[in-house]
Amino acid sequence: MGKQVAMVIDLNKCIGCQTCTTACKSLWTDEPGQEYMLWQNVETKPGPGYPGNWETSGGGWENDRLKAGKLMSKESHGTECSVNHREVFFEGSEQRLQRTGKMTVGANWNEDSSSGAYPNNYHFYLPRLCNHCTKPACLEACPVRAIYKREQDGVVLIDQDKCRGMRVCNTACPYKKIYYNYVTKKSQKCIFCFPRLEKGEAPACARQCPGKLRFVGFLEDEEGPIHQLVYQWKVALPLHPEYGTEPNVFYVPPILPPTFDADGELAADPRIPTEYLRTLFGAGVDSSLITLHFEMERRQQGKPSALMDLLIASDWKSMFKIPDVRLG
Repeated sequence: MGKQVAMVIDLNKCIGCQTCTTACKSLWTDEPGQEYMLWQNVETKPGPGYPGNWETSGGGWENDRLKAGKLMSKESHGTECSVNHREVFFEGSEQRLQRTGKMTVGANWNEDSSSGAYPNNYHFYLPRLCNHCTKPACLEACPVRAIYKREQDGVVLIDQDKCRGMRVCNTACPYKKIYYNYVTKKSQKCIFCFPRLEKGEAPACARQCPGKLRFVGFLEDEEGPIHQLVYQWKVALPLHPEYGTEPNVFYVPPILPPTFDADGELAADPRIPTEYLRTLFGAGVDSSLITLHFEMERRQQGKPSALMDLLIASDWKSMFKIPDVRLG
């Protein structure tokens, strides 16, 4: 078995600034047919996500067999916001930059929409990209074997020369992170910035993140941050593990300020219902939260905490442990 590159995203540090989305968009999806594609996006949770209601679209595995999924339409992704940039920047128009089309839904349409009742309402941000799964349903479903997993780093890619645009992979992926290019008639997706990995550089979404919330490395590297957060501390969890694809993007669950009781005093109930976090990250979220709270309290008491040192990541270079993957 080959190596597996992975990412851990600390949701306690995500401010929803969309810098990661912009970095990915400007680097990889600026060609015709890719306008609506967000290989990397940040969603507000609870919320419908992008594309809308992807969590109820099916796909993945069930009892070691592929589970049927829905084909997400172009409309389910909403519309792109068109502006008069060509007239303003390239044709010498003196009109101000403004939107020219009408949007009814699109990416991040419900951003910052909280759930629950004031003053205990809540929301948090969830960055999403292809999980480069250990057991990718898209790869298994592809009838022409255009999808493959690189031996040297586990990155899942689509061979554009082999792809016939049958879109079976779109239905099979339960995270709906494969997009269809309506111009080239091919399926396309996040490539985990593998040209950057081959130079020992972190993916653009991770490197450009101002919040320092993404760790990148190999799962097998026991000295690296990924292995420590996933296997040693066990605080980083996959999104929707019940889908059965064994994702290699992991999340440190969010902890928001405590709730208030009827008298306006601090209460013991968590602001984000643990039941909701279980629907996202599985039963393991309970022990993850216990560990996080315990280590946070240690640090508040002036005691040392290797976990908090790791998550705070005062030295951003320590977050990326990416050896040369060209030779495997």
